[in-house]
Amino acid sequence: MARKPNSNQIYKQVAGELKSGNLKPVYYLFGEEEFYLDRLLNHFSKIIPEEQKDFNFDLLYGQEVSPAKALSIARSFPMMAERRVLIIRNFMQISKGGTDEGAASGHINDFISYIENPNPSTLLVLFDEKKPPGNTNLGKTVKKNNNVGFHEFERMADYLIPDWVIEWVQSHHDKRIEPAAAQLLAQFVGNNLQVLSTEIDKVCTFVDTSDTVSEADVKKIIGSYREFTAIELKEAIISRNMEQALYISEQMLQHTKSDTGELIRLVGFFNSVFVNIWQILRLSEKGLVKSQIQKELGIGSSWYFNKLWEDASNFRYSDMPRIFEALLDADRSAKGFSTLDSTSILFFLVKRIIG
Repeated sequence: MARKPNSNQIYKQVAGELKSGNLKPVYYLFGEEEFYLDRLLNHFSKIIPEEQKDFNFDLLYGQEVSPAKALSIARSFPMMAERRVLIIRNFMQISKGGTDEGAASGHINDFISYIENPNPSTLLVLFDEKKPPGNTNLGKTVKKNNNVGFHEFERMADYLIPDWVIEWVQSHHDKRIEPAAAQLLAQFVGNNLQVLSTEIDKVCTFVDTSDTVSEADVKKIIGSYREFTAIELKEAIISRNMEQALYISEQMLQHTKSDTGELIRLVGFFNSVFVNIWQILRLSEKGLVKSQIQKELGIGSSWYFNKLWEDASNFRYSDMPRIFEALLDADRSAKGFSTLDSTSILFFLVKRIIG
């Protein structure tokens, strides 16, 4: 069974169709990863030259327009141009949209007949957070009809983020970033690609005269100027150095403006770390060898995968339920379901993970 493409791969596919001009007449783009949806919205908006947009480009919002009005635009022909582009955001709200006085508003299902026989001179692009329910006629049509480019943009898995950082730095800043620096950046920021791209901009601006972004550069720009970071704490825990792990934990909470906020961030960080470890151990349990696991997870950077593999080798698959239970308890305690202070909560978490 082919591995499901991630959002970065889907984005490249759609961007490639835009570049080549080999476009579907209708696109339905949805999901939680707003970073790619916003970028594609920008790309689709630029298809029509500025001097032709007044009559050949429309950006509508589902909650503000009726199905009948939107379809009337879609079915109309371009004026002194080869194509018109109609983009509808929040498409699933279109049945709630406004209507022209005295005109029938139509129904969202009216788009089914349009999709089955689209206007060849109109590019219709529908954006939403969600897809139509799969058990509805519209849901079945947008997913299965060959006239529709139907794509879901999910949040990128944490273990794919270092590769994404390496590629983004190269393609958008023409620089190389050390694998360790990419891992550090990913673990500092997480998988919010919009925030991550902003932080990459900061780092690359800082090293403007250098072709390479180092681990030290990342620490200077987006990291804390504290002595210890979550990375050092992770290394102490992975190596089962209880004394060092507890010392780093205490120092990190003492040198932060909000110990509760820092605690919540650390719990989230370690949840990400152990989801990665669990993925490797789970696949190992199924009998996959190292190279197969790297391929299955879709991790391109051998340096990063070897680091994950090394971390995972310090745990057993049977350890995972205990560790995830400890993380859940710490998360609940940090959010007020305990009378313990932040230091005690973190100490208990460290001890339970180390075992």
